[in-house]
Amino acid sequence: MSRMNSVIEAAGLTKRFGDVVAADGVTFSIGRGQVLGLLGPNGAGKTTAVKMLTTLLSIDSGSARIAGFDVARDPESVRQVIGLAGQAAAVDEKLTARENLELFARLYKLPRNRRRSRINELIDRFDMGSFADRPAATYSGGQRRRLDIVAALVAEPLALFLDEPTTGLDPRGRAEVWDSVRALAAAGTAILLTTQYLDEADRLADHIVVIDQGRTVATGTPVELKAEVGRDILEIHVPTDGDFARARELTAAVPGASVNADRRQVDVPITEGAEQSLRLLRTLEESGVRIDDFQLRQPTLDDTFLALTGSPTKPLEEVQP
Repeated sequence: MSRMNSVIEAAGLTKRFGDVVAADGVTFSIGRGQVLGLLGPNGAGKTTAVKMLTTLLSIDSGSARIAGFDVARDPESVRQVIGLAGQAAAVDEKLTARENLELFARLYKLPRNRRRSRINELIDRFDMGSFADRPAATYSGGQRRRLDIVAALVAEPLALFLDEPTTGLDPRGRAEVWDSVRALAAAGTAILLTTQYLDEADRLADHIVVIDQGRTVATGTPVELKAEVGRDILEIHVPTDGDFARARELTAAVPGASVNADRRQVDVPITEGAEQSLRLLRTLEESGVRIDDFQLRQPTLDDTFLALTGSPTKPLEEVQP
């Protein structure tokens, strides 16, 4: 992405809190209509990067520009062209969606003769008509987060920052937010999305930056990052906790092996082809481990995340978009 076409630019962003380096040289750019996924384990520096880009934290070193405005030198102009939806909903639950959007329109100093048309436009565009005149306290999690995102759009920002927007939502709520993000990108908004859900980044992001302990450890498209693992995964499911404990013990020595206790699932990287898979399955069987099913599959973004950072993500939910 050339600098001329970038809406969001971060170059060597660094932030320290005492001896802790929360962000260490983070660099990326996002153009119109693009979604960049910023991924990393808890404490990796994702929210710190967002706060610096949105003028909520000072930048210790490096630089950032939003729509051509320097974040450090011209924060007031930056605030006029960005929208931010943080991890907690910022709406007033006593007000309706329409009243909340009116409040945000006033905060953004939208001209009075433009407010009503803009609010109606957003309610229609994001299919909020069925609940727009009910108090936000009555909304589902997905409806509340949708309102939170829409509130960040009142001033028609060129850049939108979504900091873990689907955390805590059920599958339907997540799918509603995903639809909103896709619609915004299609309309030309540059979006920075932080998330701990790898399936979310895989479905929404054009480009991904993985950070760990404040440093960038990988960048690329979802397809490129998954290709970096360079090996298939033997996924094994067992029927009981006892089988799971034994399978976990027998596969613990394999580099990169991981487990999901909730699903009684063991994932083992396969570097020697089918022979290695057969040997492992035979070892489990001879050790008395019962196997419900298994598959040899290509790596997912979740496998890639684990390989790059050494940290597992939260268990993924089964979600239909």
